[in-house]
Amino acid sequence: MRADRVFAYGAAAGLLGDLLLGDPRRGHPVAAFGRAAGAVERVLWRDHRGWGALHTAVCVGGAVSLAALADRSVRTSRIASVALTAAATWSVVGGTSLGREARAVGGALAAGDVEVARERLPHLCGRDPQALDADGIARAVVESVAENTSDAVVGALVWGAAAGVPGLVAFRAVNTLDAMVGHRSAKYRRYGWASARLDDVAGWPGARLTAVLAAVAGSDPRGAVRAWRADAVKHPSPNAGPVEASFAGALGVRLGGTLSYAGRVEHRPVLNGGGRAVEVGDIERAVRLSRRVGLLALGVSVAGRLLVSGLRAKGRTS
Repeated sequence: MRADRVFAYGAAAGLLGDLLLGDPRRGHPVAAFGRAAGAVERVLWRDHRGWGALHTAVCVGGAVSLAALADRSVRTSRIASVALTAAATWSVVGGTSLGREARAVGGALAAGDVEVARERLPHLCGRDPQALDADGIARAVVESVAENTSDAVVGALVWGAAAGVPGLVAFRAVNTLDAMVGHRSAKYRRYGWASARLDDVAGWPGARLTAVLAAVAGSDPRGAVRAWRADAVKHPSPNAGPVEASFAGALGVRLGGTLSYAGRVEHRPVLNGGGRAVEVGDIERAVRLSRRVGLLALGVSVAGRLLVSGLRAKGRTS
């Protein structure tokens, strides 16, 4: 079976597995990678960019090498190749768990239980929950749903379409490392620099595709494009900016502003300033938009892979 069809069938099966089952309950490969990366960090950590770059190379290179070896070992079997692609896709995407956690926070807020919502919020993002009221929690959830639609679904599918199972694994490894060491704390400002920059590069295509698809799938396409063009560059993250701005415009809400993260207060620019303040009901709207974007991303990724493969085949025969 051609590689493009292997990806098409496997990615569709893997995304279906995520929709039906969510993340694996035990033995999650991403969790195993995180433990291994933590062990490498304990050996290599120095307050130096070079040692951080070595940490990134060892962890990402090791994960990709294992994925490539597994991919090569099943290449002679169509069923095994599709099954491996499906398993890898299921392992690295997390749209269902993202929606489940967002809805749990939204449910607590709808019931008026802000304390429970604060307890659940760290499952989604690194904000300081005690510094947020109910409206602030709702805004944080919508922003997290937007950003993680790119990080947990679309970006992985894009790299899977580009490089198969090794691409899926590489993207998740880079994204996980960024979450572990890529923040600007005193300990990781230098050591996590390489992981953060690599994540910016790896996340660039998925973030732009997510922003486009949010505009297509949202209720206000023009508003999404307008907010993206006007406000994305104001965001400190080159990838979160387009995604959050497009979601804000698509949903008709206002995102950004002051937040507290890891003990630091940040004053981020407002995205879609003409929108209204986020309400609890917008959490469900954001989750549904995220789901539509993920399904569209699967279609675009599969179509792109098939198109490129067809053009290459045509070029060889001409």
